[in-house]
Amino acid sequence: MPGDDTMHGPPTRRDTIRYGGAVVVGGILAGCAGGESSASTPTATAGSYSVSLSPAGDVTFERVPETVFTVFPQYADMAVALGYGDAVNAVYVPEMSGTTMNHYYRRLDGVSFEWSGLYDPLTDGFPKEQLYRLGSDVHLVDLAWVSTQDAWSRSDAAEVASQVGPWFGNFYSGTRSPPPDGYDDYTYYSLWDLFGKVARAFDERARYEALAAVHADLVSTIRANLPPESERPTVVRATLAADGESFYTYHLNKPGYWLADTRPLGATDAFTDEDWSDLWGTVDYETMLDADPDVFLHLWGLTPNHDMTDVRRTLESDEVGRRLTAVETGRVYPAGMRYQGPIMNLFQLEMGAKQLYPDRFGAWPRYEGGDYPPIPADERLFDRQRVADIVTGRVTD
Repeated sequence: MPGDDTMHGPPTRRDTIRYGGAVVVGGILAGCAGGESSASTPTATAGSYSVSLSPAGDVTFERVPETVFTVFPQYADMAVALGYGDAVNAVYVPEMSGTTMNHYYRRLDGVSFEWSGLYDPLTDGFPKEQLYRLGSDVHLVDLAWVSTQDAWSRSDAAEVASQVGPWFGNFYSGTRSPPPDGYDDYTYYSLWDLFGKVARAFDERARYEALAAVHADLVSTIRANLPPESERPTVVRATLAADGESFYTYHLNKPGYWLADTRPLGATDAFTDEDWSDLWGTVDYETMLDADPDVFLHLWGLTPNHDMTDVRRTLESDEVGRRLTAVETGRVYPAGMRYQGPIMNLFQLEMGAKQLYPDRFGAWPRYEGGDYPPIPADERLFDRQRVADIVTGRVTD
C-alpha cells in the first residue's frame, strides 16, 4: 500500500511539499481565519508550483504528490482520473466506495481502483497519529471540514499540514452549505472546477482538459436534446430507509457538486418546494404518494449497499408504495453516489439522461445489480475508449 514505508514512526518535517510556502503554525491559522485571501504567499523555488484552493489558500508543491489521503470518494475518483489511483491510501468505506467506482471503471479498458486494504477514515476515525503513520504527501480533505471533527483543533490541523502534508480539499461546495465559523471568505466550486484544481496539484493539466472536453460535449449533447420543460417528468431522488417504512429525500436542481449528475438533466423536482434543515429530508409513504413522481431515482442504487430487486419488491409490496406512478410504470431506477468524481459523473449523467428521457437518449437497461450495464455503442453518450485512453495516458490531448 502507498505510505507503508512511513508506518514506523512520525516523519520529519516534509521537504517536498509546503503549505502556503510557510510551514509555521501561525501562518496557517491566519489562513484558516481569513480563507483563501489571507493565506500566506508561496515562496517560489526552482521546479516548484503553487495552487490556490479555498479554504486552504496557496499550497506550494515542490514535486507531484506520491501518496494521497482521501475521505470522500470524489477525490479518489479524481486521483484515478489523473492516473494516481495507486497513490490513494485511504477512502470512506473502501469496499463500498471502491466497488462502486469499479462498477463504472470496468467499462473503461485498463482502468481500475485497488481498494482492498485502504484505511477507512470515517469508520475508523482519523486521529492525528494515524495521519503521521500514513505520511501522505497531500490530504485531499477540506481544512474547514476537519475543524468540525472530533479531537481536531486548528493547531492539530496546522501541525499535520506542516509536518506531514497539506490539506487540499473543498467540502461545502457539495451543497453550497455554510462553512464553519471563521471561514467567511470560503469559495464554492463546481465539481469540474474543483477537479481542475486537483489536477493542477498533480501537474496533470492536459489530462484534466481532455476529460473536461468530454464532459462539456456530454452536457452539451444532453442539453441540446432535452424536451421542452412542460414535457419533462417529475422526479424524486431518494433512498429507501433500512426499515422499509420511510425515505431519505434529496433535491435535483439545487446548487452544489453533489447534484452535478442531476442538475444538467433539467427534470422537475417533485420536492422542489421543500426546504429541509439538513442536507436531506425524511418522508413517509403518504408524503411520497402526495408528490407521486413519474420517476424514482434510488440514490446509492448502483452501490453494493442496496439491491434494486429488493427495493422494487419492497415498494410493490407496500399498499401505498405500489400506488406510486413510478412503481406502476416500472420507472424505479438506480442512481449512483452523490460523492462523485469526474469519471463517475460522466457515467451518472449518461445514466440519468437515459432513465429520464429514453425517447431522446435511448432506453436504460433494467439493472439488478453489479457493474454499470453494457450500453450499445451507438447509444452511448460519451466515448468510453477516449476516456480510458486519457486516464491511462495513452493519449495526452
